[in-house]
Amino acid sequence: MSKGKGKQVEPMVLLPPMSNPSAGSANPSASLSSLWGYLLPALNHIVRSPTNSTEKAPVIDISYHMGIHTATYNYFTMQVDAVSTNREREKLTPSGTDLYEHIDKYYAEVARELLLGAPEDDSSLIHYIIPCFNRYAAGAHSVNRLLNYVNRHYVKRAVDEDKGWLTLSDIFDAVAKAIQDGDTKEKITNKLKERRTEELKKWGWDEGGTSEQLAHAESCAEAASPLDRIVPLSALALRRFRTEFMEPLLAVPKLKGNKRRKPGAHNGNAPSLPKGRLARAVRELLEKQDVDVDERRRLVTELANTMRVIGVRDGHPLRKKLDKYLLTGTV
Repeated sequence: MSKGKGKQVEPMVLLPPMSNPSAGSANPSASLSSLWGYLLPALNHIVRSPTNSTEKAPVIDISYHMGIHTATYNYFTMQVDAVSTNREREKLTPSGTDLYEHIDKYYAEVARELLLGAPEDDSSLIHYIIPCFNRYAAGAHSVNRLLNYVNRHYVKRAVDEDKGWLTLSDIFDAVAKAIQDGDTKEKITNKLKERRTEELKKWGWDEGGTSEQLAHAESCAEAASPLDRIVPLSALALRRFRTEFMEPLLAVPKLKGNKRRKPGAHNGNAPSLPKGRLARAVRELLEKQDVDVDERRRLVTELANTMRVIGVRDGHPLRKKLDKYLLTGTV
C-alpha cells in the first residue's frame, strides 16, 4: 500500500439475523423456564455475539422477534388469568417480577464476564472499556426494544406504585420542609415536581431542553439508582454495568494490616495512598507524553460519558478529574 493513500478501512462484517428456533409443540409462555429458554438464545445473540461493530447489535429474524413479543405477552396475561379473584391477585407478587429479575441477573452475569476479560495491564484498560461498553450498550438498547412489553406492563406499573428510581420517601423530607400551612394539593405536587427536576439537573438536564435531553438525564438517574428500584430494561443493563464492571475497577484496595497515615505526613516524601485500577489507568493516560493529544481527548471524553451514562455521580473524584481535563486541558 502506498504512503499517500492512507490506511485501508476494514469492511464492517455484520452477523446474519438469528432465525426463530423451533419450539416444536412446546408453548414458550407456559412457564418462566419455558419462556426463558425461548428468550435466551436471542439475548445471547444480541448481547454476547462477537462482532466488529460496537455500535450496532446483531439482530434476530422478524418472525423470532414477533414470537418473543407474543410469548412475553401471553406469559403476562396467563399469570393474571390464572388468579380467580381480585383479592388473590392483590396478594400475589406482580406478574412480570420473576422475568424482570431473570433479566437483571442475566445482565449482572454478562457484566462480570466482561470484567474477567479486562487486560491486566493498566495502560490497556481504557482502550478495553470503551469498545466493550459500546458493544454492551448497543445490545442492551436492542433488548430494551425487543422486550418493551416488560417496560409497558411491569416497569410502568411499578413506577406508578412508587417503586421507581425516585420515590416519595427520597424527596419527602426536603419537600416537607418547604410545605407551609395552607398549601393546596396542587402546590405540594408542584414542589414534588421541582424536586424531581433538581435531581435531573444533576445529570445534565436544563429546563427548556429537548425531550431527548430529558430522557437521557432520566436514564442516567435510573442507572444511578439502588438495585431495589424498578427501572426500564435499558437502564437496568446500564446499572449492572456500573455495579458489576465499573465499581470493582473504581474500588480502592484496602491497606494490609492496620497501617494508617501518621498525622502531618503530607509532604512530598510521604507514600501515596493506593488507587483503584481505573484511577491508575486514567493517571497514566493523562500524564504520558507519547500519547497523541486528540486521541487522549477522545478517550477521556468517551470514558467520562460512559461513567455518566451508567450512573457514576458527578461528585466522584475520577469523574471530577476527567471533567476538569475536558474543561481546562490540565490534570
